[in-house]
Amino acid sequence: MKGSNLTSVIIPTLNPGNQITVLLDKLISQSLPPVEIIVVDSQSDDGTPALVNQYIASHTGQNIRFIGIERKDFDHGATRDMALRESSGDFVLFLTQDAMPANEHYIENLMRPFSDEKVALVTGRQIARPDARPAERLVREFNYPEQSHIRDASDIERLGIKAFFASDVCAAYRRSAYLAVGGFEHPIDTNEDMLIAAAFLHAGYKIAYEASAEVVHSHNFTLRQQYKRNYLMGKEIQKHAALLGGAKVAGEGMALVKYVIQGLAKGCHLCEIIRFCFDCAARLLGNRAGASAGAKLQNESSSEW
Repeated sequence: MKGSNLTSVIIPTLNPGNQITVLLDKLISQSLPPVEIIVVDSQSDDGTPALVNQYIASHTGQNIRFIGIERKDFDHGATRDMALRESSGDFVLFLTQDAMPANEHYIENLMRPFSDEKVALVTGRQIARPDARPAERLVREFNYPEQSHIRDASDIERLGIKAFFASDVCAAYRRSAYLAVGGFEHPIDTNEDMLIAAAFLHAGYKIAYEASAEVVHSHNFTLRQQYKRNYLMGKEIQKHAALLGGAKVAGEGMALVKYVIQGLAKGCHLCEIIRFCFDCAARLLGNRAGASAGAKLQNESSSEW
């Protein structure tokens, strides 16, 4: 696909600061530049609207658009769906505001698996930021390995929940496939990427993980933030248990814990092991509480029928 110019890039933003211009610079400098870039901002109060519009004015040769929405109207599924339908590319790339392409070949590499016409979704590799905690760096290594792969429906039984792994931190969609399965579900609090990945597999499409398409991205979450994040994940996974085939998170979670603790032990990070144990507790408690809330919503929905 090298040489084609069929890609749109969509970036949801909320108070990104000056890093949004850094990200825009990296995108327009790609070896396979996008045909358009759409910034969807949720009422940033750090000057982002003015900053992006100034950037647009100073880069008149680039097709960059700014769309502003009310902060209260942001939804992980609906907002991305709206932006995708506003875009024109045959392939639509999503990036978060803090995911920086590692080099100028990010888009070119991310597009490579689409040479298989059955591939509907490609997820890139996330490399930890320089300031990432040792545990977070190991989590990224576990979730985003060096080996690329492609999955289809035949892999669901073997991989379980991992078969639906996808991340809109850095992902690309084939527009025709996206529209064919109805797009992102909404309203939704999180995991819109996992759910549409499941829809793709059930519809006979394939999902790719392209390790050569790298972005620098990670978080040093507090325990409270980790709990909240996993609460929302647990709720959405439970609510959509039928779509996900009842796949369990626990087995994959234990493999992650083992990998991280072994890595921390090799590096003699004793204090980090202790903190990671608390982090795991926050993940587990949040996931269980979220799953309970999701089950309650399922029951309430069933009773309405």
